[in-house]
Amino acid sequence: MSGINDFIDNEVKNNDVVLFMKGTPQFPQCGFSGQVVQILDYLGVPYKGVNVLADDALRNGIKEYSNWPTIPQLYVKGEFIGGCDIIREMFQSSELQQHMTDAGVPVKAA
Repeated sequence: MSGINDFIDNEVKNNDVVLFMKGTPQFPQCGFSGQVVQILDYLGVPYKGVNVLADDALRNGIKEYSNWPTIPQLYVKGEFIGGCDIIREMFQSSELQQHMTDAGVPVKAA
């Protein structure tokens, strides 16, 4: 399991914004992943999508890594932000945009 943990840790630490999701940003394979992709695309945030459906070890490993039971999972500058419900609430309150800006991640002006 350490191999998958190293992979996850590397993705989280080497990408400013990374979304562990079902499917890809171009073709989300669940509604929750699709909602987070829509929010990030709307904000114009550059991010990397990692498809957890490609590997069972990854799908289970990300849940252990974050100690969070659901997917998608969003990380910004190495910090776990949350899943779909949290991201949606943060977006609706403009807290997500502020968090991105504070972290030095470019956000498209509304």
